[in-house]
Amino acid sequence: MINLYSTQIESISLHRVGNKNKSEGIFLSEEPFSLNDETTGLLKEYFFKPFREKEENYFKLANEVDVEFNELHKIASEIFADSSSAHLNSKKIATHLFEQSNHPHIKNGEVYVGYLTGLLLDNVKVDAIGIFKSELKHDFLQFEETGNNLNILVQQGININKLDKGCLIFNVDREEGYKVLSVDSNRYDAKYWLENFLGAEPLSDDNFKTKNYLKFCQNFAKDVVLPAEDKQQEVLFMNRAVNHFAKNDEFEESSFLTEVMENPELIPEFKHYKVEKGPKYSIEDVSNFDIANKAVSDARKKIKNVISLDTNIQIKMDFINPESAEKFVEKGWDEERQMYYYLVYFNKEQKS
Repeated sequence: MINLYSTQIESISLHRVGNKNKSEGIFLSEEPFSLNDETTGLLKEYFFKPFREKEENYFKLANEVDVEFNELHKIASEIFADSSSAHLNSKKIATHLFEQSNHPHIKNGEVYVGYLTGLLLDNVKVDAIGIFKSELKHDFLQFEETGNNLNILVQQGININKLDKGCLIFNVDREEGYKVLSVDSNRYDAKYWLENFLGAEPLSDDNFKTKNYLKFCQNFAKDVVLPAEDKQQEVLFMNRAVNHFAKNDEFEESSFLTEVMENPELIPEFKHYKVEKGPKYSIEDVSNFDIANKAVSDARKKIKNVISLDTNIQIKMDFINPESAEKFVEKGWDEERQMYYYLVYFNKEQKS
C-alpha cells in the first residue's frame, strides 16, 4: 500500500509534447520550474489524487529481451543514481514520450516530471519519479473591469481535478523493472501510455494474484456453478470464496477447494476450468501465495449478492457468514403454479 500524505516534490520540470503524426513539435524547458507553497499544494493534489482513489494495480518496466533495454528504465536508473540529473533526464523522458506520440488520436499536452521523496510504500519511505501529462483543455471564464463595466474573458486551461495520465516509478526492485503505478483517464489511446511509453506489464505480486484469483472464481461461479446448480449457489460459492480469503493469511488451493466447494463433483470442473481460463488471469501456475487483504476488501465490494427473478423481484443476500443464506433462504418448486419459489425466514422487518 502507498501513503502519499508526506510526499515532497523536490523538483519539477515542465515540457510540452505534440503529436508527430500532425507535425506538432516538442518544447523542452531550459530550467526546472520554481515551486512555491501555492503551486506545490495545487500540484500535489492534481498529481496524487487519482492514485489515492484508484485500486493499487502495480506494474513493472519490461522489455522482451531484458529490462535494461527499456528506455524509461535506463532514464529512471540515471535519475535515482543522481537526483541532481532529474531535469536533464526529464528532457529525455519528454523526448521518449514524443517519439511514441504518432497515432492520430493522441493529443498534445504538458508533461511534468517530478523527483519525489517521502512516499510510504508498504510502510517504508522511498523516493519516486512522477511523470504526468495533461491533455484535455477546458473553457473557463475570467472577469475584467473595464471602466464601469465587468467583461467576460473566455480562456482555456486544464482541470486540476482530473489528471489525464500519470505514473509513479518507485525506487525499489530495480533489477525486476522497478515498482510502478499508472493512471490513464482517457480511453482513446489505450496502448500509448502504458505499453508504448512505459513499456510496462502487470507485476505478479500478492495483490495481483489475490485479485486475479478472485476474478477467476467469480467467472467460474457464473460459467460453471450457475448452469450446474442455480443463482443462489452461485452467490453462496462466491461468499464462501471471499470469506476463505478474508480469514486466511496464506492461500493454498487444495484447502480452498475443500472448504469452499460444497459439491465435490465441481472440483474436477474447477481444475479443468483453470487449465482453460487460467492464462487469461495469469493464474494457471498459481496455487500458493500470501493473501493481500486490500484486494479481498476491494473484491467484496464488487461482488453482487443479488438474485434477480423474472417476476421483477430481487433477493439480496448480504451475509458475512454464507451459511446464513442456506439457513434462512430455501428454494422449491410449486406443482400447482408450475413455478419455482424462494422461502425466506426472518424474525422482523428492519426499518429502512
